[in-house]
Amino acid sequence: MNAGTVALIILGVLLLFAIVLIFWGISIYNGLVTLRNRFKNAFAQIDVQLKRRYDLIPNLVETAKGYMKHERETLEAVISARNNAVAANSQAAADPGSARAITTLSGAETALTGTLGRLFAVMEAYPDLKANQNMLAIQEELTSTENRIAFARQAYNDGVTTYNTARETFPSNIIAGMFSFSEAALFEITNQAEKEAVKVAF
Repeated sequence: MNAGTVALIILGVLLLFAIVLIFWGISIYNGLVTLRNRFKNAFAQIDVQLKRRYDLIPNLVETAKGYMKHERETLEAVISARNNAVAANSQAAADPGSARAITTLSGAETALTGTLGRLFAVMEAYPDLKANQNMLAIQEELTSTENRIAFARQAYNDGVTTYNTARETFPSNIIAGMFSFSEAALFEITNQAEKEAVKVAF
């Protein structure tokens, strides 16, 4: 074997290695994009349910208002918490990959859950309100929505965990670092007492 043949073989091996490396990098990149799109789609399901919940709350407050004339502060706190959650959800929906936006939404949802819990506790003192047909219908819809939110949040968190594990694992972390695949945040309720769905039953 002369020097020219050896050089061609080495060049061929290096070229083959480079091609394999490129395809390997493309495969990892595409895998990370797929996982990122999955958790973003999962957030879209949460977004749908949260919007449904936000739409129900004004009806709830309006119905309660007729019976709870002396509970204005509680009702205003619910509307304020609802408006904060709507704003936080809009930011998170615009970029579900933003850890900051998801953390802000988690905090806003924790606050809303807390104020709703206080409202339902106060409603216990109003038997006529508890028997109101409109209130019973809203209660049923809220219960259903809370269950759907919990289910959608679990699916989102599973997707985020899979994505974060992939981006942190060698050798995927090399591609993740090169192409700025940032860490995604879990959508968690931070207050242990409020991790359960809102209790809307009277």
